[in-house]
Amino acid sequence: MIKLQTNLSFKSIFGITLITVALGMTACSSPTNPDIKARQDIMKNYGDAMKVMGGMAKEPDTFDAAVFKEQAAFLAEEAKNPWAHFTDAEAVGNATEAVWSNADGFAAETENFQKVTAELNAAAQNATSVADVMPAFSQVGDSCESCHTEYKVKKDN
Repeated sequence: MIKLQTNLSFKSIFGITLITVALGMTACSSPTNPDIKARQDIMKNYGDAMKVMGGMAKEPDTFDAAVFKEQAAFLAEEAKNPWAHFTDAEAVGNATEAVWSNADGFAAETENFQKVTAELNAAAQNATSVADVMPAFSQVGDSCESCHTEYKVKKDN
């Protein structure tokens, strides 16, 4: 019985240690600046919406007009949100220095993104097939790529 109690205690300590290490690693990998976290969360949500719509674009037989419409509306609404979190040049995160040194160019990219997401949303409202939304969906993808080319740090793969 004593041996069982010792094993349970060891397992409890080991489990607590693993949880503590995992939480510590999560805390270390998360951005501490609220602006960085906010814009990364928003951009992740953009990516999630684009994946849903992109899946339908790749497999037109899976097109669900209601879901596409919902995702496009979400994207258009959220398109105005992350830019206020790029005001602090010290809150770099995954942004390049060009966000602040070429503020006019960055502003043009953000305005274009808002425009093309609004156009996608408009196209999605009455879409009955992927063909109805593909031109606008492609423009959103192009806008993301254009902005990320100059204003997002490249990841080493």
